[in-house]
Amino acid sequence: MPIRIIGAGLAGCEAAWTLANFGLDVRLYEMKPLKFSPAHQSEQLAELVCSNSLRGAGMNNAVGCLKDELRRIGSLFIEAADATEVPAGGALAVDREEFSRYISAKIAANPRIELLREEVTSLPVDGPTILASGPLTSEALSQQLVQLIGAEHLYFYDAIAPIIEADSIDLSVAWRASRYDKGGDDYINCPLSREEYEQFVSELLAADKVAGREFEKLIHFEGCMPIEEIAARGRQTLAFGPMKPVGLPDPRTGYIPYAVIQLRQDNRHASSYNLVGFQTRMTYPEQQRIFRSIPGLSNARFERLGSMHRNTFVNAPRELNPRLQLRKAPHITLAGQISGVEGYVESAACGLLAGIFVAAEQLGRSLSPPPAVTALGALLNHLQTADPNNFQPSNVNYGLFPPFEGPKIKRADRRLAMAARALEALPAWWAEVQGISNPSNHPEQH
Repeated sequence: MPIRIIGAGLAGCEAAWTLANFGLDVRLYEMKPLKFSPAHQSEQLAELVCSNSLRGAGMNNAVGCLKDELRRIGSLFIEAADATEVPAGGALAVDREEFSRYISAKIAANPRIELLREEVTSLPVDGPTILASGPLTSEALSQQLVQLIGAEHLYFYDAIAPIIEADSIDLSVAWRASRYDKGGDDYINCPLSREEYEQFVSELLAADKVAGREFEKLIHFEGCMPIEEIAARGRQTLAFGPMKPVGLPDPRTGYIPYAVIQLRQDNRHASSYNLVGFQTRMTYPEQQRIFRSIPGLSNARFERLGSMHRNTFVNAPRELNPRLQLRKAPHITLAGQISGVEGYVESAACGLLAGIFVAAEQLGRSLSPPPAVTALGALLNHLQTADPNNFQPSNVNYGLFPPFEGPKIKRADRRLAMAARALEALPAWWAEVQGISNPSNHPEQH
């Protein structure tokens, strides 16, 4: 019997790819194009919604370590990212359309994966199933899950940043550079004087916002906070956050501006740029008015304006076992953001883990979890050991890893040592994973 996967986003596609590579047949369900969530627009699989950035590439950030782990164990997600990369300084960013097309083509060409374009409105009562419906799980399926686990979902709001056409940016005012010249001229920078900054903050605070529905409390994820919510925490918060000017002298004056707004390349052809850190729930007219007040963006043309959407996830420490199965329905494994991880890379990693765990069970093999010192293991451990009374989704970070044991060293060196420790521990576990089935059953991965 084929393994069912509900949802063909990052986690669902990664889980399907992983299972197929263990010689198992998969039915992958995707409701697009029959039905779209409030944030999705493309018919392609693995659509990137919030940003085209997969965050830092270096090992000083735990997400860099996680990406390297995925790269070493044949992740489809990271293969697609590497194949569709666009310049982004010290980050890994992709052409979002090419990225989705790459994964869609791989899934379509895999003989063990059957893609079904239909909405699933009820959860199977038996048979191996991976629920990877994402943070925008449909209302019908959400209600099914609520009934199954006997508790309300936790939820928070996620915000999307605007995208601007590159040739509408005034480069006689804005300039190309990365902070401290790291990464060359990958970003476009818009300078603000103190007076311009103060006026900008006032406009943000006074702007009309899209209200949440009355029965939903606005709970924002700290890593994707709307720009106006940051401004509401204090008038200087933005100047020390997403608008910090450090390392960005204005070439026209030679001085560092009071504040800087950065734009990052959003596609391979550099025809569009997104406003870095400018997720928002302002109304569309207010976004156009306020963002066009930014020096260099007075004639900005918007490919996409910012918006808000609800993210839905379960209380993982309470609802999931160590193999990501629902405790009350172990035939259902959760993958991706609905399981309680946050971020593109983390969602794909969770999909890979779900695929591995289901493959081991279907093949009748025992399998250890990834070592806790790895990024994969740290992320999984968070879902098991976080406080269930105060559970919130989390990006991978070195705070989730076991403490580094050794001589006291600088924070940056300690992080690099933790990454080295992770990559040293990974091969033995991956060899165990590869041993759960006969490699001759695997279709080609590339």
